[in-house]
Amino acid sequence: MGGGTELRPVTSRPGPGRRIARLVTEVTAPAVLVSLLIITVSWHSARRPGQGLVWGLLATVFVTGIPFAYIVGGVRRGRLTDHHIGRREQRRVPLLVGLGSVAGGLALLAVLGAPRPVLALAVAGLVGLVVAVSVSHWWKISIHSAVSAGTLVILTLTFGTRVLVAAPLLALVGWSRVRLRDHTVPQVLAGGVLGALIAAAVFGPLR
Repeated sequence: MGGGTELRPVTSRPGPGRRIARLVTEVTAPAVLVSLLIITVSWHSARRPGQGLVWGLLATVFVTGIPFAYIVGGVRRGRLTDHHIGRREQRRVPLLVGLGSVAGGLALLAVLGAPRPVLALAVAGLVGLVVAVSVSHWWKISIHSAVSAGTLVILTLTFGTRVLVAAPLLALVGWSRVRLRDHTVPQVLAGGVLGALIAAAVFGPLR
């Protein structure tokens, strides 16, 4: 007003639905799901549990560790708005960094003789990133939904159809992204379908 003081609208506290949606979004973040998936598949595919853990940790460094470290650094420097990269125009470079990291990790795993399912998982991640980079250039597809659906397919191929009891969780993930207004329903559905197809078409034959 006259004294130059800026008036700001009073914001209400987020309701329980939004808080639940935020919790679901954080727990099912791509970096979290992919890291757990890599460890699980590596442990299951190795002849010795210790070897599986080593392969899993090595793959995790390249598939999620390095890309996520880049994103966190970008947030701290102000180049990225948040660690979920909510703005579509900010996604391209982090996805390209992830693409390079996964490609380098895949090459190293292949040279060191990693189990076939671990290599198949890395290839699926590489293909998924290529698709994500391409689509994100013009549309903000839900990577949360893509990774969640892909994870379910890969776990089903690895452990059998009993894993499908977790399928309703995909709807919960999609709801959280729409509830937080980070994605539209079509973006969530498209992400889920794309993630499932990539997992089935890439991991399935290569494992």
